[in-house]
Amino acid sequence: MTRWPMVLVLCAACGPGGTQAGEPKDAVLVPQSRFAEDFEKLEPGPLPESFMVLDGKFVVKQEEKNRVLELPGEPLDPKGVLFGAPAKDGLRVAASIRGTARVKLAPAFGVGINGAGGWRLLVSPMRKALELFKGEEEKVSVPYTWESGTWTCFLLQSRKTGDKAWKVEGKAWVPGRGEPAAWTITADETEEPPAGRPSVWGVPYSDLPIQFDNLVVIGLADK
Repeated sequence: MTRWPMVLVLCAACGPGGTQAGEPKDAVLVPQSRFAEDFEKLEPGPLPESFMVLDGKFVVKQEEKNRVLELPGEPLDPKGVLFGAPAKDGLRVAASIRGTARVKLAPAFGVGINGAGGWRLLVSPMRKALELFKGEEEKVSVPYTWESGTWTCFLLQSRKTGDKAWKVEGKAWVPGRGEPAAWTITADETEEPPAGRPSVWGVPYSDLPIQFDNLVVIGLADK
């Protein structure tokens, strides 16, 4: 597991091979982070009550030298977990997520803000896309090439840009290959977002588990 230094690190690249099971993923932490969980201090088994499981049998699992949050490979409908404190905007959420394809089937997964019905940044390998959803509605899609069995770093934020204007921005990348300098996908919003908790999501279409780690929430004004 990556040890988090007490300096500003937003998914800074780890060394070669950092995408394999039990090896370091990209770290995400600032001293002012509002929430940070790497699961190392949690016992394997059910999540503590501070997390809100929307559906699915999420558990903390020992994975070689690392502990992760794992969603089983079935059933195949969307599953999510809320964490941290509610917020409307001015928030950034980050996570590392890993899924595996089977034959021609691949999972979909990502992070969210503004609660269960809020914005989600998802990698959809079977569509070869990185997508922004508002609730269940797809808003924006851009091409994205996913690699089975690798960890993917996610970064999603929402910020107010005007009297009745907000911008949602996201990016995703493979650890060790460098965070994209620019936001990969963006959407403009004119409806005030609800106060809701950040989240992670998974749909195990391949019937194989999805793993989550390094959940971090950062207030944009706190950086």
